[in-house]
Amino acid sequence: MNQNFDIIIVGGGAAGFFTAINIAEKNKKLKIAILERGKEVLSKVRVSGGGRCNVTHACFEPNELVKFYPRGEKELRGPFHQFCSGDTIEWFEKHGVELKIEDDGRMFPVSNSSQTIIDCFLQATQKLGISVLTGQSVQSIYKKEGFWQIETQSEKYLTEKLILATGSNPKVWEMLQNFGHVIVAPVPSLFTFNIKDARIKDLPGVSALATVTVKDTKLTSTGPLLITHWGMSGPAILKLSAWGARILYDKNYQFTIFVNWLNDLDSDDVEKILKGLKLENAKKMVSKKSPFELTNRLWESLVLASGIQPETKWADLSKIQMQQLISQLTKGTFQVNGKSTFKEEFVTAGGINLKEINFKTMESKLHSNLYFAGEIVNIDAITGGFNFQNAWTSGFILANGI
Repeated sequence: MNQNFDIIIVGGGAAGFFTAINIAEKNKKLKIAILERGKEVLSKVRVSGGGRCNVTHACFEPNELVKFYPRGEKELRGPFHQFCSGDTIEWFEKHGVELKIEDDGRMFPVSNSSQTIIDCFLQATQKLGISVLTGQSVQSIYKKEGFWQIETQSEKYLTEKLILATGSNPKVWEMLQNFGHVIVAPVPSLFTFNIKDARIKDLPGVSALATVTVKDTKLTSTGPLLITHWGMSGPAILKLSAWGARILYDKNYQFTIFVNWLNDLDSDDVEKILKGLKLENAKKMVSKKSPFELTNRLWESLVLASGIQPETKWADLSKIQMQQLISQLTKGTFQVNGKSTFKEEFVTAGGINLKEINFKTMESKLHSNLYFAGEIVNIDAITGGFNFQNAWTSGFILANGI
């Protein structure tokens, strides 16, 4: 027996729920179901932002917001003019969830708990009579006399409109390929760099505002860099991993980076500062105190790596040692061998080719009544609440279109 619905949404994550709620609020007569393959819904929401759920980012200008998306910048400009971060804040407030802005622009529920977002969604689906059906792993999708037929391992469903919000699900992408959609091959994005290097070996937890460049590419990024037990992380590295997702994949995650630990100071600036220090601090030991905004431990490590002994005084610094120190500070060379997933916030670059989607409605250009929301399409962002903003915006536009 088929179960009939006006609208079926496959995927019980952020995009799926937001879409369902917005459609139901605009048209209470529609019979809507969310199919989720797992036992639980919204599991990615639960772990995001360290369990606090980084709902969006305090960037309220659409033309600025799109710049945080390595893939999707051009396509999202129109959608963000319809539903941007400010609209997200308003939407959640209307639904009883107050958000707050942190110093770095990330936005979280005031409660500091992702459960607040989950409860908000579950209460709304209950109130609106949306069926949430778990343990429904889609095995096949057919088009049948103007309807979509979906078969799971235990049920058959029939619907007029089908919405896919399945994120990076290879099985669903494969089904879409059978319908003629082009899938841009998925590669990891948002990962940290594995680096074994004596200079940073004993410094996990130390951070610096740095500029990082990948050798032989145009990839460069500025921001806090965090030294970890396995190498380097922090916004500077994560941004590089997102913008360079394809390039670094092609390099099999074996590449060289240059780190300017002093961010915006170049070698000439640093040479002037060091020459001044040589005169002013002639009798003091070079390694003892960092003259820059670097921790003393990191400074000492870079001094030793420049071939300068711990007891060397500023007055005794040779020209060669001075040049080596400048080089370590402004263009430290590190070899990357592999990557590690960043926390649980695994993001994939890849998905449905953006040319095959109408971004005014999020409908497939190849099949009528087939829609997409969230990360199933080839859009992804750097860390900071931007991937969720794409989920909310695509869900809102889709609901309006329907």
